[in-house]
Amino acid sequence: MTGKVIVIGGGVTGMEAASQLSAAGHEVLLLEQKKTLGGNVSQWDRLFPSLRPAGELLDHLKENLLARKVKVYFGAEVLAVARSGNQFGVTLTDGEKMTADALLIATGFQMFDARRKEEYGYGIYTNVITSADLEEIFRQKKGIKNPSGKVPQKIAFIHCVGSRDVKCGNTYCSSVCCITAVKQAIEVKEMLPEATVYCFYMDLRMYGRYFEDFYKKAQEKHGIQFVRGRLSEAVENPDETVMLKVEDTLALRPLRMSFDMVVLMAGMEVSQGTVRLGKLLDLHFADDRFIQPSNEHLLRNVTGSKGVFVAGTA
Repeated sequence: MTGKVIVIGGGVTGMEAASQLSAAGHEVLLLEQKKTLGGNVSQWDRLFPSLRPAGELLDHLKENLLARKVKVYFGAEVLAVARSGNQFGVTLTDGEKMTADALLIATGFQMFDARRKEEYGYGIYTNVITSADLEEIFRQKKGIKNPSGKVPQKIAFIHCVGSRDVKCGNTYCSSVCCITAVKQAIEVKEMLPEATVYCFYMDLRMYGRYFEDFYKKAQEKHGIQFVRGRLSEAVENPDETVMLKVEDTLALRPLRMSFDMVVLMAGMEVSQGTVRLGKLLDLHFADDRFIQPSNEHLLRNVTGSKGVFVAGTA
């Protein structure tokens, strides 16, 4: 049985889902609120663990959409959803209306706002940046300089910023911060072989295939140093270097170290688009504020609302 499906969200999950649904014989409409496809991955330079250019993956997914003749709507934001029998009537903010037999929510995630961790100094100290900021530096292909305009010789990566943090209200692990830190640390060492790079972590969680090998490569080939301990405070020195106060929980001793640049590995949070759609569709949200599936083990893509499905990080 085939039907008409509206996929909401044009990131990598939405694009792949739209292509697969079309290949299965469904008529598919893909809604993307921005003017380009790709979601968060479009802001990345290279992907872990292969270091494949993100643009290659996005080009492949876009080619599949064209081949499957999926109709893509840009600047499309859902204003209202009305159910009539087994069909959904969707109204966009520009007034356009469309119908579908099913909805797939693929609205992705948003990054934790690192300014909420004031003690880490993001938005306060010049040379404290986020993982997203560093990706933009990589994408510019102009070499690495800290915001002070200097080539950093000592760089720190701080894991779990906004994840596994009761104070922030995010007790879950974001799953990708550790491997992102490893990837970015390797990239820094490739560009600045003489630089000293530290990663400060709570626990190293290498979930995916080849992730553990990637982590070993970071240590053995690139000499990246991993310290188990959570940052308690960052202080800017007069020369705009940043002094970190960290408890080394393996050596059981406090550390005070200064760095030319500090990179905060910001975690994932539910996107505002997901929250808004969830309210429109009267969906249930889990304790972590992401959409609650019908069954965590058997029906992870099925919501409690008939005909409404979820994919990716929504």
